[in-house]
Amino acid sequence: MKLILSSCDFRNEKSQKVIIDNLPCPIDKCKLLFIPNEKATTETISSDLYYSRMQEFGFKKENVYVFEHNNAEKFRNLDIDVIYISGGNTFGTLDKIRKCNFDKDIINYVKSGVIYIGGSAGAHVVSKDIKHVEKYDENNVGITDYSGLGLFNGIFICHYTDERKADFERLSVNSEYNVYALSDEESVVF
Repeated sequence: MKLILSSCDFRNEKSQKVIIDNLPCPIDKCKLLFIPNEKATTETISSDLYYSRMQEFGFKKENVYVFEHNNAEKFRNLDIDVIYISGGNTFGTLDKIRKCNFDKDIINYVKSGVIYIGGSAGAHVVSKDIKHVEKYDENNVGITDYSGLGLFNGIFICHYTDERKADFERLSVNSEYNVYALSDEESVVF
């Protein structure tokens, strides 16, 4: 099981290098399932927007699957190397994944050897708990089950700066989970 987690994923040179250095094969050979954040619509998914973005990062269009929340069945049991969830609203993204029952599929993919890349919301989603993220993201979908997918044994404060230091210290003392700070320049590989 390999997780590559950061605050800024491909949009930061340091994070991008960590990701590329930890892929199982050259990026242009990787078969990718990209799961868009909560803002994705049927129109944007059917357009070339997400394919173009993945090509910008180095993936080949023919190796990219863009997940459709309203057609999750189509994305089960794919032959893929990587799953990628980018930033966005953590609560909205997790809610969409849960509502189409794809949370267990992500867990199964990762446990079977598919590499997981998560940026910001994508990092939070695979952690143990997301309750603390309410300070940074609006819980506009009303999630009351704050458990993440549990693939990472801890929680994150993404986009960490001195402004979030007090939150980190409070959580480090009071949380039942290990707490990790990720600045926009940092990544963790687990």
